[in-house]
Amino acid sequence: MFGDFMNKMQEAQKQMEVIKKRLEGVYVEGVAENGLVKVTANANKKIINISISNEILNDKEAVEDLLIVAINKALEKAENVNNSEMGSVAQGMIPGLF
Repeated sequence: MFGDFMNKMQEAQKQMEVIKKRLEGVYVEGVAENGLVKVTANANKKIINISISNEILNDKEAVEDLLIVAINKALEKAENVNNSEMGSVAQGMIPGLF
């Protein structure tokens, strides 16, 4: 019984590594103020790109505020995708755990 559990845990760990690698290429975007600031992250919660409209470049405070909003939106979306993918593997490998 314990050996079977350990095998399932090892298989789940392998599956999660595969998914984590795949999530490097899944992108989400956080947008603030109708696109004045856009932040792209991958589903592993790493920021990939930041785009700032020329319209607001002269307003440092606005840029900083909108960056925070856009980054938080992108990371929230990334977290949701990540949790969904990782949770499905764990649930499939160990039914009743989640």
